[in-house]
Amino acid sequence: MKADVPRGLNVVFRKSQELSAEGRNACKSSLSMAADRKPAAFCGGFRRTSGPAPLVMLSAMRILVTGVSGFVGARLVPRLAREGHELRGFTRDPGRVAVDVPLAVGDAVSGAGLERALEGIDVAYYLIHSMEPASDADFGARERAAAERFAAAAQRAGIQRVVYLGGLVPRVAPASPHLASRLAVERILLDALPDSTALRASIVIGAGSRSFRFLVRLIERLPLVALPAWRVNRTQPVDERDVVEALARAATVSAAAGRSLDVAGPDVVSYGELIERIRDALVVGRPLVPLGRATALSPARVTSAVVAAIAGERPELVGPLMAGLSGDLLPRDDAGAELLGVRLHRLDAAIEHALREWERSEPLAAR
Repeated sequence: MKADVPRGLNVVFRKSQELSAEGRNACKSSLSMAADRKPAAFCGGFRRTSGPAPLVMLSAMRILVTGVSGFVGARLVPRLAREGHELRGFTRDPGRVAVDVPLAVGDAVSGAGLERALEGIDVAYYLIHSMEPASDADFGARERAAAERFAAAAQRAGIQRVVYLGGLVPRVAPASPHLASRLAVERILLDALPDSTALRASIVIGAGSRSFRFLVRLIERLPLVALPAWRVNRTQPVDERDVVEALARAATVSAAAGRSLDVAGPDVVSYGELIERIRDALVVGRPLVPLGRATALSPARVTSAVVAAIAGERPELVGPLMAGLSGDLLPRDDAGAELLGVRLHRLDAAIEHALREWERSEPLAAR
């Protein structure tokens, strides 16, 4: 029964936004009784806007985390657990899940298991990103199918807010197929579930971040590091701790409902500068060799395969990553972190934190 109290409070609260002052007093009374006569956390008083009443979650919630076997999902679970939320993970392969959380097994692409996974859930995190081998067209279709089936199942389950993590989108140049797919997923979720929140991030700096690990391995294993023309393009890498915090807060901040927010670190750097800072933190003397813009050593697929072999990564991950480096990836504004109340770590602190954590489980030859 205790797990049903917060859910009841959330419903009562949403109804209270449409009430008069007398109605809000009645709401407070109802909240107090529902919470075993404890004082209500909050009741009424937001400025009304067009559309549904603002969504504010009170106390513990029932939360579904999809992509729980991935880097971000695995970090998000303990962060949410500290607030007392009742958690459930969604995965295709329970053997890959490293965190202690009850699991629902299924597949978002086919829709299998979604109904059961979403049953009784207040807020769902959509952290599903496919990196399986496929053509660009197949990849986009698979991503859209998963998002559409998830959104439809969430609507049927009565869920009002889904929190999604995607990627920054170029302001001028066309987005790579993978970044375009992330944007398409965002639109599907926000259109189907208007109170949802989408966060966009650039390269996440963390010990488990595959893009960060890819860069570290290249610096560690190459006697010199060639920097192609994309080295001059800029981005704002973000600390994994800040991404996880932003995700956790996005579930409860009413002003985030229906918004697409960029969450980027405070340091604007070129990709060449990012590699240089990682090299310096590793304390290795790897020369960085700039290549001219006219340099075309081999087709992109061949280059991706070679780089992937050096870094010990899958080409289907490296290819999309390299394709996304062809232009600046900068946030639209700095409102995301401010709105969610997240204090951002500087890039050098993020890199050092990630390397220290990495070393606790696996030695780095360069350190």
